[in-house]
Amino acid sequence: MAVVAKQEPISLEIRTKSVEKTLVPLVSQITTLVNAKEKPIKSEKTLRAIVHVGQAVNFAVQKFVSVGEAIADDNCEIKSDMYEACKDARTAGRIIEQLCDVQPDECGQLRSYADKNNMVRAARTLLSSVTRVLLLADTVVVKQLIATKDRVSISLSRLEHAPNFTEFVKAFSQFGSEMVELAHLTGDRQNDLKDEQRRSQMAVARQILERSTMLLLTSSKVCFRHPECASSRDNRDAVFQQMRQAMELINFVAKDGMISDACADIPTVQNNRSPHNVMSIMLCTEELEQSNSLYNAIKHFEDIVEITRMTLVGPPYRERLKNALDAIIERTQDFTDSAYTSHAHREKILLLCDRARLELNQLFRIGVTLDQSECTSPTEDLEAAILQVLRATKDLKQELQDTALDQAHELIKLFEENDVLNYLKTAALAGDQDRLEEFSEKFTEYAEHVQDACKLLQHIASTECTQVTSKNTESSLKVFAAQVLNSCRTVAVHPMCEISKENLEVFIEMWNLLCQDVISIYKEISELCRRDIQYKTVYMSLPRPGKHGTTSKQLKPLKLDVEEQAKIAKLGLEMKLLTSEIDAETERWSSTENDLCKRARSMSQMAFSMYQFTRGEGDLKTTQDLFTQAEFFAEEANKLYKLVRQFSYLVPGGQHKNELLEYLDKVPTFVQQLQFTVKNPTVGKAATFTKVDNVIQETKNLMNVISKVVTTCLFCATKYNIDFHSLTSQTQTASPYQNDLEDYVFDRSTSSSNLPSKDSGQNSSKPNI
Repeated sequence: MAVVAKQEPISLEIRTKSVEKTLVPLVSQITTLVNAKEKPIKSEKTLRAIVHVGQAVNFAVQKFVSVGEAIADDNCEIKSDMYEACKDARTAGRIIEQLCDVQPDECGQLRSYADKNNMVRAARTLLSSVTRVLLLADTVVVKQLIATKDRVSISLSRLEHAPNFTEFVKAFSQFGSEMVELAHLTGDRQNDLKDEQRRSQMAVARQILERSTMLLLTSSKVCFRHPECASSRDNRDAVFQQMRQAMELINFVAKDGMISDACADIPTVQNNRSPHNVMSIMLCTEELEQSNSLYNAIKHFEDIVEITRMTLVGPPYRERLKNALDAIIERTQDFTDSAYTSHAHREKILLLCDRARLELNQLFRIGVTLDQSECTSPTEDLEAAILQVLRATKDLKQELQDTALDQAHELIKLFEENDVLNYLKTAALAGDQDRLEEFSEKFTEYAEHVQDACKLLQHIASTECTQVTSKNTESSLKVFAAQVLNSCRTVAVHPMCEISKENLEVFIEMWNLLCQDVISIYKEISELCRRDIQYKTVYMSLPRPGKHGTTSKQLKPLKLDVEEQAKIAKLGLEMKLLTSEIDAETERWSSTENDLCKRARSMSQMAFSMYQFTRGEGDLKTTQDLFTQAEFFAEEANKLYKLVRQFSYLVPGGQHKNELLEYLDKVPTFVQQLQFTVKNPTVGKAATFTKVDNVIQETKNLMNVISKVVTTCLFCATKYNIDFHSLTSQTQTASPYQNDLEDYVFDRSTSSSNLPSKDSGQNSSKPNI
């Protein structure tokens, strides 16, 4: 735990959502008071209201600092700083109350004499001191997390040096209870962190610990049963090292990247491991922190190129551009040196690298010309050269993306067809050393292919979360490929030992989990790449000019700021998870291309664009874009409802049909609710933000029920062998009265009496972010 020294004031950078959320109401009240001082206030009622706000602020501050002082009394290392911050906050609160006070003037009328400047200074002091109190209190949370991590590390060391299995079981029981506590604390911290990279790193550490616990138990049991076996010791030592790496990563994230004293907090553990192992763990942590992906290198290069419009490719920027392009070309060697990259891809990458260098040299020549002519403004030649450089890097990025995705796609086929793991296991169980070594070589080659594909995926990953996940997966694949072979060798030497067989099964399961992680990373990246292209398709495009939807009044388009996006980020993420479920389900039916899959994918793509809006990304730029997309989403749900309703007539009676109809009957209600929310007029930014929040919530609710409808529908189609193509022709010849009735269900004017109440189980309350 890093002690906040008095001579080294705490940084006021806010890194957690809880601190930020606590400050929001205070910021709102202070803003009200500051704005109230801008113009003379004549209304006595307004003056009295301001007095009450000032009193309320002071009262809240007094209660707040009393809690801060109580925390200080329990934590000596922050006591002096906390008392000082509480004192400043208490003083600022009193000053604000005094500035809000009113006095009668010569005519007996109430009047405020405080000016805006004094209020601003007091407000700044109050916000600064309250933020310091919150951040100091947050260090207590960090201290608790680090202390729990230290206890787990000490227990881990005790497990490693247990003299016999009886002592190991005793230590493992304590280790388990401490791990549960650590899981809760790290989970809370992960959810509270604002930085995406830090959240991803904490998630990686938690996953390593969770998966390694069973490996730790079985590998230790084998080691106690066969202490002379070198392969079993390697198994166990590798698991311990993985878990220590996870501990250091937790320490690293909790202290926000400070690794200089990463191992100093746990002297008991450090004394029991060699300096080489300590350095190895720290290097692994540093590797997870660094993001040397090609995507980031290209983005950095493109940013510098864009700046040259203002710098006119001056000498310092020429050097920066050259170094940035060299970094890109150096990283492309992971693609060109790969044994699994096709000759065509390799040649194209090399040609595109040469093209990028040529275009950059042309840009340099124009920069030299501008220097010599002492030109102070960009020219058409400069603009043309910049566009050529950007076009070259864009083509290179696309080719690298295609190369990585093609290799990963081939690997997925290999997962399904390759039985080398089964052959390896069979040879080990038979005790056949010769065949085991033969299949070990094949498995090693196969494992290198998986690692190589994961490395290339990490290079093209566009989000920090995917970059961190793929980096960890690649590292774990390297470790556990060797440990699968070690567990096989242990079984081959002791083929009758049930504990060794159990250990082999656990390590094989771990390998399969890692392979599934690679598949998930591939699908996530390819999905993002595919959707970037499909934004221009009819389903993802915004409405063309004309009459669309049900909104009677066009709202003024607004852009949400970062804080507002953060508040709806949880809803957006939940909706994104639902789109992934639908995509996974419809992907199984991609060969049939039936209407249900098409409409489900259409809705998934629309929902994904709305999810990207919550992150400030994608084609939906303003709130009006979002509302229009929601209208199209509701209309697609209408069409899907009609299709599935016709399908339900072909499903035989029974439990599955009842389940399908139960989900299907909920669709009209959610469609009505979404249409009503979109139609609801708003005035002002606050009301518009509330409407955005409600639209995202209602879209998520509708998406949730659509996901269940699609899954159940496809299950029934498989079980009862129902052809969707024949269903389409039946839909076209359906009774006109029935179609009219269904149109009425969705298109009639919505009144409040027809809508479900907020308490009817639709989960319309806003989540706590």
